[in-house]
Amino acid sequence: DWRPKNTNVRVSLPAVCFVWQIAMIVLFGVFVRYDKESDAHWVELKKTENLTDLDNEFYFRYPSFQDVHVMIFVGFGFLMTFLKRYSFSAVGFNFLIAAFGLQWALLMQGWFHHFDYSTGKIYIGIESMINADFCCAGSLIAYGAILGKVSPVQLMVVTLFGVTLFAVEEFIILDLFHCRDAGGAMVIHCFGGYYGLAISWVLYRPNLHRSKRLNGSVYQSDLFAMIGTLFLWMFWPSFNSAIANHGEGQHRTAMNTYIALASSVLTTVAISSMSKKGGKLDMVHIQNATLAGGVAMGTAAELMITPYGSLIVGFCIGIISTFGYLYITPFLEERFKLQDTCGIHNLHAVPGMLGGFTGAIVAATASESVYSKEGLIATFDFTGKFENRSPGTQGGFQAAGVCVAMAFGLVGGAIVGFILKFPIWGDAADDNCFDDEAYWEVRRTPLKLFTSEFYKQNNSKKSVACYLTH
Repeated sequence: DWRPKNTNVRVSLPAVCFVWQIAMIVLFGVFVRYDKESDAHWVELKKTENLTDLDNEFYFRYPSFQDVHVMIFVGFGFLMTFLKRYSFSAVGFNFLIAAFGLQWALLMQGWFHHFDYSTGKIYIGIESMINADFCCAGSLIAYGAILGKVSPVQLMVVTLFGVTLFAVEEFIILDLFHCRDAGGAMVIHCFGGYYGLAISWVLYRPNLHRSKRLNGSVYQSDLFAMIGTLFLWMFWPSFNSAIANHGEGQHRTAMNTYIALASSVLTTVAISSMSKKGGKLDMVHIQNATLAGGVAMGTAAELMITPYGSLIVGFCIGIISTFGYLYITPFLEERFKLQDTCGIHNLHAVPGMLGGFTGAIVAATASESVYSKEGLIATFDFTGKFENRSPGTQGGFQAAGVCVAMAFGLVGGAIVGFILKFPIWGDAADDNCFDDEAYWEVRRTPLKLFTSEFYKQNNSKKSVACYLTH
């Protein structure tokens, strides 16, 4: 590798954190204000419009926001702790980039969705907080592909561009195309998955095998990752339904997601057991592919896909995702030089893409007999300039939305990847990847420290074991 490798980020990391946070303060000062439901004038608004505090969106959306927030910081963070010596970085860097990302997302999404041209201000409320977390999710998904191979400074750059690209593609898909995508199969998972894969492809490391000893799990690290899985699995119905329509829309979205998730668990276990001699299960499959049902229902969950339709989606995507981990990920690495640490291709990119196309089919086949006339208008928001749009046309735009998400992910990720190739970011050498000690103070027990040094000198597990027994 021609690039000089120095993981000392003592100047670059504090500089990025301080400068970008000060920039956030300045931009928030110029642009961001409370919306009418979080402003002190709410008291007057209640009287003039005959409202009560229960009409405030906060009481309706905040429980969903809490669940989504837990998914972003606990679920995503702990899901990536499966590497034996990279848990600090998995949780810690996830924490860092989500904290920065949500601030930048409030601004970017505000400029596109909540900007008042008469005052020149962005007005934010509880729904803005949920959407900012969604926006961060795209960059956190991308982190999964490059986990263990990049510096925290590079991750901040990934997040800066990731949130920016997300805001643009979300505006095109949801506003210009008028797509329905409450759970973000297209705008979050499909985009984030292909964004991370494109970055990882550009940052290919031909000598990554030098860190092969650390590119794997141990019993305890897999258990920690399973905590992330269970938090994500439990709260995914909230994730998909957090910004769905009030009433039956949110109710149906949560129910469809709940059903699909359960179905994907059984097919994941079935394929995992079938793939191993003796029928033993692989923890990688159980940690990841069991969540694919939630991803695949991101678009269709708010539509009338029927409960058995949700079961079918979960059934199929559990099989597809597990097969991906078994065969597609090794194939992509061998043939296409694509090093995908967490296998986001199988959990986010492909299920997100298929979920988007599933939503397109369900939208195209919608009818008044199933939805009712009012239900059709409410579900697809056929109002204003879209009041004459037919379900068939809606399905076409839904499919186009998937293509836009993929294009933004692949092209944007490739460009960001080339930016990250400059030798200024403090990323680790090929023989020092997947190791917390590159960026963290790691306090190890004297015995572990001794055996590690002894092992390096003797390069034999047997000699260490013999020495300890004597």
